[in-house]
Amino acid sequence: MVRRGIGGTVSLPPVLHFGTDGVRGKAYDELVPQDVARLAQAAAEVLAPAGPVVIGRDTRLSSPDFANALISGFSAAGVPTLDLGVAPTPAVAWAAARHHIPGAVVSASHNPWPDNGIKLFGPGGRKLDDEVQTGLEAVLADSKRRWAPHPTRRPLVADAAGMLSDYQNAVAATAEFDGRGLRVVADAAHGSASAALPGPLGAHGVELTVINADPDGRNINHQCGSTHPEAVARAVCEQGAELGITFDGDADRVLAVDHTGELVDGDQIIAICAVDRQNRGLLPGNTVVVTVMTNLGFHRAMSNRSINVVTTPVGDRHVWSALQDGEWGLGGEQSGHVIFPALANAGDGLVTALQLLEVIVRRKMTLRDLAAEAMAKMPQVLHNVATGPDPIDPDQLDSAIAAAEQALGTSGRVLVRPSGTEPVIRVMVEAETLEAARSVAAEVATAVGGPRRAIPTTRH
Repeated sequence: MVRRGIGGTVSLPPVLHFGTDGVRGKAYDELVPQDVARLAQAAAEVLAPAGPVVIGRDTRLSSPDFANALISGFSAAGVPTLDLGVAPTPAVAWAAARHHIPGAVVSASHNPWPDNGIKLFGPGGRKLDDEVQTGLEAVLADSKRRWAPHPTRRPLVADAAGMLSDYQNAVAATAEFDGRGLRVVADAAHGSASAALPGPLGAHGVELTVINADPDGRNINHQCGSTHPEAVARAVCEQGAELGITFDGDADRVLAVDHTGELVDGDQIIAICAVDRQNRGLLPGNTVVVTVMTNLGFHRAMSNRSINVVTTPVGDRHVWSALQDGEWGLGGEQSGHVIFPALANAGDGLVTALQLLEVIVRRKMTLRDLAAEAMAKMPQVLHNVATGPDPIDPDQLDSAIAAAEQALGTSGRVLVRPSGTEPVIRVMVEAETLEAARSVAAEVATAVGGPRRAIPTTRH
């Protein structure tokens, strides 16, 4: 199959595959509008929506094209759509849940602007499980199937802008606190949060300053947002604010910084909320759900407080599934995806921010003190090793991992896994000291193929 992209033509297999969070790739190259239209038609078949599908998008240059492709594909299958326009991913999930209809989001989340992707929600606003995703892939891979290239009639599209306002009101109602006098800087990452701020936080009287909320199609996540928390840290220190919050491109996750500019990641946010809820008797099953990437310090802190921890593979949909199976009330990821099932049916950066602010106001403590009380982070180093044409030597890798685990003993751990959103192998090492973590991580990364990008996730 030959595809024409921004830089010319490339040959790629005409099969879409779901990663950790939907379908994702380089826009107009690895992912083209025709793919997106076919995916919509397959979704119409597999999800069998009786009514409309709600669609939202982020601020990338390619997102309007891909949103139109979704509309075209669903219309070709006779399914009308409700267009939210630029909207956070959790706003689409909320609308899908409220009206019990499927949803689709055009976004590549934290990836740079040339990438794009599609996230799908089933009726009720929940992300698709593995079985449904496999079914979609099978339909898309059927060589005998003939896809309608365009709608057989005029696309059935309704403007759903009012839903976005309703979503913001619903988010504001998830918390109760008086934030007057609390100075907060929010980094919208030039992404979907730009369409939803300052509403939910302003409703509680927070003195909010919003930065990086001027999307131009190419600046989403660029040196800002949750992938670059130094931007909000700098603004907090310059303005003398109490704290900062920083979103990713589609606003389904959030990180924070304290008044000194120190990062407070998803593990710490979950720990703060878990301790608060346990103290108030509001932690169902006295249990939290996290992923394999969660810091070992989190596990130690929860054990010291007799809070049970359930661990899942990476991906907020796995966290959600475990929460539902156990009927538990809090879970999430180190990256800032945090789920409160009683408040939202997906990770929602705005909801998470409000829950964190509510704890700060109720406890009358700084974010820095709350984070220190909740857990002590172990030094953690992450290497993203770019995948190349040469295969990884499994024996060499196994030997390196075994040597690393022996060196760390019970005082650390090693995790090697392929990314579900980028063409990299992630090597994560935790140890008692940052120096030990760096040394061991570098050795394992070299066995994988050499550290192309080293990202220390603990700052000292």
